[in-house]
Amino acid sequence: MADSERTRMIAGEWCTCIDDELEALRVIARDAVFEHNTLPPQQRGNIGPALSVLLGSTGEGGRIEAPFHCAYGFNIHLGDGAFLNAGCTILDTAPVRIGRRTLLGPMCRSTAPSTTRRPRAVRRDWRLPGRSPLAMTPGSAAAPSSSAASASAMAP
Repeated sequence: MADSERTRMIAGEWCTCIDDELEALRVIARDAVFEHNTLPPQQRGNIGPALSVLLGSTGEGGRIEAPFHCAYGFNIHLGDGAFLNAGCTILDTAPVRIGRRTLLGPMCRSTAPSTTRRPRAVRRDWRLPGRSPLAMTPGSAAAPSSSAASASAMAP
């Protein structure tokens, strides 16, 4: 039996997010994020209740300002006193560790899909006009993520 897309994702291998199991996990994350983003600040506290349960780990005194977005949540680990300012987006298909007392500015993004993969052979169909094959190795700034939408967004 072939590995599931979730197993591939956890192993740091290329995977597709068009998968029923991964979609179910994203639905759980969307619900937790929605609660966090819509609760009044005095009810939400530092991190909304459902989001706090969803995250991989949260250090003491960690805070996430609304609005916030994440893909899965369980791969996000916040150190003591970590602060994520308004508009933070974390695409956590791989573990994202934010150290203690780290302050992330407004609209900060962490895109684990394109920054944590090991280099592999380059597929010709991933090349974009005017870009060298070396720039297209996974993990480089020019490498496309797993979605076709982001690949088309990078075209000049």
